[in-house]
Amino acid sequence: MLEGVGGGSEGGGGSTSGQTSNSGDFKNDDDVIKIGVVTWGGYAGGQYFNEGFQASKASRFYQDYGLKVEFVLNDDVDASLNAWKSGDIDLHWYTIDAFPTIMEGLKNFDPVVLWQADWSRGGDAVVVRRGISSVGDLKGKSIAVAELTPSHSFLLWLLNAGGLSIDDVDIKPQASAIDAAAAFKSQQVDAAVVWSPDDEQCIRAVAGSKVLESTRSASNIIADVFFAKREFVESNRDALQKLYQGWMIGAGEINSNPSAKDKAADILSTGLGIPRSDAMGAIDNVRLVTHGDNMNFFGLNPSYKGVTGEALYARMTNDYKALGYAQDASNWRRISYPGAVQATSISGAIHEAEGAKDFTKVTEEEGAAKEAIATKRVSISFRTGEYQLDENAKYIIDREFVDIAKAFGNARIRIEGNTDNVGSRTSNISLSKRRAQSVADYLTQEHDMSPNRFIVIGNGPDKPVADNGTSDGKAKNRRTDFELIRE
Repeated sequence: MLEGVGGGSEGGGGSTSGQTSNSGDFKNDDDVIKIGVVTWGGYAGGQYFNEGFQASKASRFYQDYGLKVEFVLNDDVDASLNAWKSGDIDLHWYTIDAFPTIMEGLKNFDPVVLWQADWSRGGDAVVVRRGISSVGDLKGKSIAVAELTPSHSFLLWLLNAGGLSIDDVDIKPQASAIDAAAAFKSQQVDAAVVWSPDDEQCIRAVAGSKVLESTRSASNIIADVFFAKREFVESNRDALQKLYQGWMIGAGEINSNPSAKDKAADILSTGLGIPRSDAMGAIDNVRLVTHGDNMNFFGLNPSYKGVTGEALYARMTNDYKALGYAQDASNWRRISYPGAVQATSISGAIHEAEGAKDFTKVTEEEGAAKEAIATKRVSISFRTGEYQLDENAKYIIDREFVDIAKAFGNARIRIEGNTDNVGSRTSNISLSKRRAQSVADYLTQEHDMSPNRFIVIGNGPDKPVADNGTSDGKAKNRRTDFELIRE
């Protein structure tokens, strides 16, 4: 029998607004696995396999594994977390990027992360007013964002990709992404971090506005996971392995079969109480991850060089600690509990991990004409007249840019080499292009990035950012620019 673990005194749960009660065929059963969710498309794999949100005999979880599963919808996240603490909910969603910000409130309950459900792929976006075309243009501008949420994480990554920090912008804290959208639509702010479909509504409401960037390009930043109390997990390992396996089968079917996707949209429309078109859009705005993706996420595939849960959690723990928000966050080894993933063996193409985006090759002229979304300037030292990377240069690239390149995995990258004005312009242009190419080659060979992803430009001395009349200015001009560009 499944038993929720009582959480103590930090809030109660079960009767908050927006939270559904256990119903269906098992109204009075106490062995129903209750899973806390919000209005989001990334949990469709489980909800589809369950044949809906309620625990029922029609559920494939019940028919195939004997599990009774209910999805408890509550968009009031604090109330939902309190229900989890009190034992009224067994599993709960959160995004691993923002998980460090809630660890202090959860530490007495010993939470562990069980599996990943999705990557946001368009569900989160930064909308901007007329006149803002790049991250650099956000400097000094007001930005509405729900702090300590996935929206906050996305903004931190985007600013870093553009060479800015949170101190370079004017943050207008909001209670939620919905409130951030409202602030933008009423033109109280210059930009806002919002959730789909609010991005489209913002653009319609504010003339000349647009989406600056979304998680469709920033493909590996916001990852939904499910967590539970360690005591609950250790008492229900077999049931949770079956729950995970069914969930992954459901996700694989939706990803590969249009009729399954249609059925999932119907289930979400009913369960979330939203129009069917919005439900389909919610599924289209995520990557429903597979068993192979979870193997990668938990670092169980030694050949995988993409973004892991550990890397993302560690990075955001450091970022939020620097802002004073995550002082009590545990390390990844403490909260990672991939037993269900490790115990599962399902095969076939639909369960394989997502491959890297297949970039088509573009000419240098085409690439040079593309608009930059964000520019990160990095100083890489070369010996005079040389273009090979030494170990220190590789370290700088790894530290300053590789994480960004992986996080914005669906964005094309332009690498521009720049020099000071010492020597002839012709030789400097040639040398700067060779240096930029050596960086692209390193990212391709060492980090398995597609060579077609990179556009290599040699500017020579033509794009100085400082005065070449001083030694300090010349040093600043000897740089490599990494740019995320629009397709």
